[in-house]
Amino acid sequence: MVRIFGFLVGAFFTVMLVVSFVIGAYNQVTEPPAATVEHEFLQHPHAISWSFNGPFGKYDKAQLQRGFQVYTEVCSACHSLKHVAFRDLKDLGYEDAEVKAIAKNWKSKISEKNPVTGDVTERAPTPADLVPVVYYAGSGTPPDLSLIAKARHGGADYVHSLLTGYKEQAGYKNEEGKELLKEFPDAKTPSGLYFNPYFANLNLAMPPPLVSDGQVTYGEGNPKPTVDQMSQDVSAFLAWAAEPKMEARKATGFAVVIFLLFGAVLAYLSYQSIWSTKEH
Repeated sequence: MVRIFGFLVGAFFTVMLVVSFVIGAYNQVTEPPAATVEHEFLQHPHAISWSFNGPFGKYDKAQLQRGFQVYTEVCSACHSLKHVAFRDLKDLGYEDAEVKAIAKNWKSKISEKNPVTGDVTERAPTPADLVPVVYYAGSGTPPDLSLIAKARHGGADYVHSLLTGYKEQAGYKNEEGKELLKEFPDAKTPSGLYFNPYFANLNLAMPPPLVSDGQVTYGEGNPKPTVDQMSQDVSAFLAWAAEPKMEARKATGFAVVIFLLFGAVLAYLSYQSIWSTKEH
């Protein structure tokens, strides 16, 4: 009796699942959902040929240093990097003395509370400290950038496209030639926001951070600091910040694949030698 009851319950739920699927499919075909402005005008990030792409890709340390310079001079006023320690910058090619100087001269200080007196004091960061959190005075808190390249679909491509993707909304058309404000008159960017077709809802509170060539002065021997170049450099740096051990991970993965291939060959030869049914 219990088995029959269980079978009937299972059959009922199966039938209801099939019916729900058929009704949903029918409604999707006969009454498709209305197009949204995000669906029509949100753009996918442009693919960049990064040095760290592919199974054998590696970070370009010169580019990472330029990207760190862009972050320091442009981005760090609003955006934190709280999961990166100053001593990690040695992976970018900085010497110990340079890391100490960077930490000592950082614009934000480390706040410490005396457990006995309760007094709060400030001191300059040391290489062992994490990059201090930025306390933003404006409305809202800009996102921390430590993991932004991993937290957004497209990674470094997304960051680069976002930084270079600010557009004038008036007259803006998508790849199909549709004009945004003609298709969606109510989609005008509110005052205080900035139109960017690479952002999730097309309107971004952050003004364009990189507005002109030469905004950051690179040292001799580096590429010209155009807006596109600076955007690529800081995007590469943020990719490193999100995954500083990428090169070690790839090297380990390559060694594991070689080991598994070697083990598979040994296993096959062992099978042929021990379990083969052929007479010797």
